[in-house]
Amino acid sequence: MKNIAIFASGEGTNAENLFNYFNQDKRVKIKLVVTNSDQAGVIARAEKHKKNVQIISKTAFNEYTSQIIEFLNTEKIDIIILAGFLLKVPEQFIKSFPNKIINIHPSLLPKYGGKGMYGIRVHQAVIEHQEVESGITIHYVNEEYDKGEVILQAKCKVDDTDTPESLSAKIRKLEFEYFPKAIEMIL
Repeated sequence: MKNIAIFASGEGTNAENLFNYFNQDKRVKIKLVVTNSDQAGVIARAEKHKKNVQIISKTAFNEYTSQIIEFLNTEKIDIIILAGFLLKVPEQFIKSFPNKIINIHPSLLPKYGGKGMYGIRVHQAVIEHQEVESGITIHYVNEEYDKGEVILQAKCKVDDTDTPESLSAKIRKLEFEYFPKAIEMIL
């Protein structure tokens, strides 16, 4: 059995997709969800699926890194999935879980990655630069934003008529299809 912790800051649609995907898999247990916002939609989604939720503020995440690492080790967490988690992961955290922290990014890295590049901002940049394709990148987390080793990329066409919102919908489909498969492959 592999234990997973999902870290998310927003609505939690990718987290819920993972709950559903791994629901019947006896080899995988999504043991807990960590969020940095008590207003995050992921909380209601996690509670609906009877997942343990921990709310850790940005300050606590940075000031109590050792205690959080200790807690995750006590919970026997094998892999940490960042599913729309907007905080930079402290270096100590990354060193404690080498090649065990996975992120999903809504572009074909190295394009449109880095600090501040998330969500609709990424799709706006792709359209403004008249890219003909976009996609997702699933990668290991290292000390730099969106610079870790790529695990998987999946592409979609960017049409002349696409808006940031319509491109977001295309990207969401890729995320839902490929994120669980990439995690399964890693495990």
